[in-house]
Amino acid sequence: MIGFGQEWTFGGQDFDYAFSVQQTTDGGYIISGSTMSFGNGITDIYLIKTDASGNEQWTKTFGGADSETGYSVYQTTDGGYIISGSTMSFGNGSTDIYLIKTDASGTEQWTKTFGGAGGETGYSVQQTTEGGYIIIGTTSSIGNGNSDIYLIKTDASGTKQWTKTFGGASSESGYSGIQTFDGGYIACGRTLSFGNGSADVFLVKTDSSGVEQWSKTFGGAEYDVCRSIQQTNDGGYIISGESRIGGIGDNIYLIKTDANGIEEWSKTFSEGSEGNSVQQTTDGGYIIAGDTYSSYSIYGGYEAAYLIKTDANGVEEWSKSFVGIFSIDSIFSNYGSVWSVRQTNDGGYIMTGGTYSYFYGEYDVYLIKTDNNGNVTLTFNFPVNSNRKLQNTIDLLGRETKGNKNQPLFYIYDDGTVEKRIIIY
Repeated sequence: MIGFGQEWTFGGQDFDYAFSVQQTTDGGYIISGSTMSFGNGITDIYLIKTDASGNEQWTKTFGGADSETGYSVYQTTDGGYIISGSTMSFGNGSTDIYLIKTDASGTEQWTKTFGGAGGETGYSVQQTTEGGYIIIGTTSSIGNGNSDIYLIKTDASGTKQWTKTFGGASSESGYSGIQTFDGGYIACGRTLSFGNGSADVFLVKTDSSGVEQWSKTFGGAEYDVCRSIQQTNDGGYIISGESRIGGIGDNIYLIKTDANGIEEWSKTFSEGSEGNSVQQTTDGGYIIAGDTYSSYSIYGGYEAAYLIKTDANGVEEWSKSFVGIFSIDSIFSNYGSVWSVRQTNDGGYIMTGGTYSYFYGEYDVYLIKTDNNGNVTLTFNFPVNSNRKLQNTIDLLGRETKGNKNQPLFYIYDDGTVEKRIIIY
């Protein structure tokens, strides 16, 4: 694990990525994703626990001989964790939903798989008020069309209580969902069966037994999708995703509805391409995390992780982009992306995703902690080997240098450590 200020990477020499982060009750962070660097199979679920300063406390991998991914993690009331994702090693079909319960140390307590002869993925999991779990995902084994939104309710031991599917004759996918204030559930994703365009945002509200109460679609003539949903303090919902407008590329899409799913307002942000995660902030506004591309990025033309803060009406207050700790200016290596953001106890934000790490593997898990204005500090203290020797100094473009005024430099040592410094004149 290498960290500078409040940016960190985790992983090995292969592909490692994160999809979900949550601040834990001890002030640290729990992260779930996938790893090709460690574990048993092609890819395994990757679970990382850090302290409040981003220092790794432990990691765990879960999986068999094939491929597994952990899309969502949630700390449970007993201090442990519940993870949902997908497995190709276990279960009935080509891909099944994979549910894992661990204790507070990440030790597996039980696992469950859900699915049929086709493919299933569990993109979101939450503990419910009575101690069970709700999983939101996608199924191609059951339902009406090629694929449907899939809701699974289990008890505290992971035993299935009921399942529901939602969709039409074509294809639907469920990417995010929560238990609502009234004890029911809300799920969102995308639909090709209903709505106006090639794909529309699809929102489904159910009662506590999973019976549909209403559904809504949002979008224009092209491609629109929901990636994240949260219930707001007024009982309505905030939705983030992506919208393709006029064939000119994807935009971050933000939708606010009332408690009945009626749109109150919507916003698009052309600087970004994907709104992967949204949360209402303590001031009543919203924080959205995703990606930004090319000419809008301060890094000059490639993909960067992107953070947007809005007021309560969706008006942008500020935005920030993050390209990764070790990235250099190459179309193959200048890359950062985030899939999950949460406001932290200190009013700042924690994000996770992936970054192409020039020095440490192909892709690494990327963890970013900011203050309440989206700023990342540039100071970080870590144990230093007093006997290490400087091997090379490079700039952000990967060029050898002896130092430039007021420019960030990377100092590479023979023990594998790297320091990022700014020489100020």
